[in-house]
Order: sequence, then structure tokens, then C-alpha cells
Amino acid sequence: MKRFSLIFALLLVISSCKTLQDIANNLPQGGALSQAEIGNGLRAALDQGIDKEVTKLMQKDGFYRNEAVKILLPDELQKVDKGLRKIGLSSIADEGLKLLNRAAEDATKEALPIFTNAVKEITFNDAKNILLGDDRAATSYLEAKTTEELRAKFSPVIQNNLGKVGATDLWSNAITKYNSLPLTDDVNPDLTQYVTEKALEGVFKMIAQEELQIRNKVSSRSTDLLKRVFALQD
Repeated sequence: MKRFSLIFALLLVISSCKTLQDIANNLPQGGALSQAEIGNGLRAALDQGIDKEVTKLMQKDGFYRNEAVKILLPDELQKVDKGLRKIGLSSIADEGLKLLNRAAEDATKEALPIFTNAVKEITFNDAKNILLGDDRAATSYLEAKTTEELRAKFSPVIQNNLGKVGATDLWSNAITKYNSLPLTDDVNPDLTQYVTEKALEGVFKMIAQEELQIRNKVSSRSTDLLKRVFALQD
């Protein structure tokens, strides 16, 4: 009975709060937040995730040494990889894998200004939906706002990078060697498209990881404003 009464009381409070601002204004004295503060808090949370996680991916080995986002070979090249190792060409396979990740690391540098613009455009309604959304709501907002632009920026950088560091030639030669082996099906994967999509997946995966920390660990909220804003969803 007590539990039912508590749930009923909670529903009454929630139903009386038409917007996130109503919820904010119903916090204990001294805890009320303005719409601007709530919006700024969500922008700060996204900026923290971008600064902390995306900048890591831009560094050398940002993808290659991070098992959560390391770009592995596409299915077609896994066949090539196994074939090369069987004939004593493991070093070529290892270097080819590293070069795919290097291209992603280089392309990720293009993400920062795009993310910065997307964060600036957050409205109060966006902030409300993000704050009261699921553990990945902020990341989903960025995905919706930036994926197409990021893909357009990443792809030529990755294509150029794969050519510049010799990955295109290396894999072209490796694929030629593999395709010349008896009893194998020819492969010809689009490396640029593959690495582009994997780079995008990695970027958003790391932002989502930081968002989860901010939402669920008070210690991850690095400023007083973040603490106050995310107290609304606790």
C-alpha cells in the first residue's frame, strides 16, 4: 500500500510538470535552473565527451590500440589475411591492419569543428529530450545532426590517407597475391567506404561511453553546472 501511494504521488508530480523547466523549478530551494543553464549544461556534457574521447581517437594508435574501436579487417580481407599468413607473409597482413587504423585516426581530426557546430545548435527542446532520454540520447542527437557531414569529410581524407601511406597499394598487392592462389574466390573490398563507416562507429561509440559515465557517475560531472543539470535526471 505504501509503495502504491509513493508511485501515485510521483505520478502526480510528474503530470503537473509540463516541461523540463517545471521540473527544474520544483527542485529544492537554491536548485532551480533556467532554460539557458539546462541548455548550457547539456552542451558542456557533449563538449566534455567530444574533448575527452574524440581527441584520443585522433592521436597515433587512438584506434589501433583501443580494443573497443580498433578497426579489424572486413570479411573479404580476413580471407586474404589468413591466406597471406599461410604462405609466410604475416608482416604484410599486420602492417595492412595498422594502416587502416591510421587512416581512421587521421580522418577523425575532421570531426571536431562539425561537432562544435552541432553542439552550438542545441535548442532547449533538444536539451529537454536529451536530458530525459535514454543513456545514449546525447550521442543519438549528434549522430542525427552530424553523420552525413562527417561521412562526407571522412571519406576523402581516408581515401587520400590510404594512398599516402601505401595502404591502397599494399592491400591491392595483397589481394592480387591472394586472388592468384588456387581454389580461392576473388575479393575486391571497398577499403575507403569500409574504414569510413568503422571510423564513424568508433567515434560515436566513444562519445556514448563518456555520456554513460556522466549520466551514471556523479564523479564524472566535471563542473558544478553539470552536477546541477544532471541531478534532474538522477
